[in-house]
Amino acid sequence: MFKIIGRIDKFLLFFVALTIAGSAIGCELFPESTFALASESRLPKWITLPPGLTRTDVSITMSYYVKPWGRSATFKLEDTKGKIRTKVDGKVKGSEPFLLKHPPPGFPPGYPSYELITVNGITEIIEHRQMEPIFYITDDPAVWKELGVGQK
Repeated sequence: MFKIIGRIDKFLLFFVALTIAGSAIGCELFPESTFALASESRLPKWITLPPGLTRTDVSITMSYYVKPWGRSATFKLEDTKGKIRTKVDGKVKGSEPFLLKHPPPGFPPGYPSYELITVNGITEIIEHRQMEPIFYITDDPAVWKELGVGQK
């Protein structure tokens, strides 16, 4: 009987260790959600176009991750051949998206929603206008002011 309990304890300990290691290391394989930057939106300030490429030559995806120590986002700039040219990781502020106290008319309930993401000390505000796999970078001074962020 004690051998069975010992084996169960070892199995349980192994499973817990595997789960913790997987959540810490393998989170990049399982994003919470992934979005594409709208073609009419500007690039985030922390991403610059590689030499010889224009805005129409690239696409940017953003993936959100929820980790035990907080939320993060990864941005990937790809060329038209699918080659990743730039990849940056940022910290997402808070535990959920921000909403405006008085949202503009014409948006579905709960939208627009905003995420404050900081990469290398530079903060951008990501805007989600509706439930779709698209995101925008906002420069609206009223949004920046209401969310308490100084524009750089």
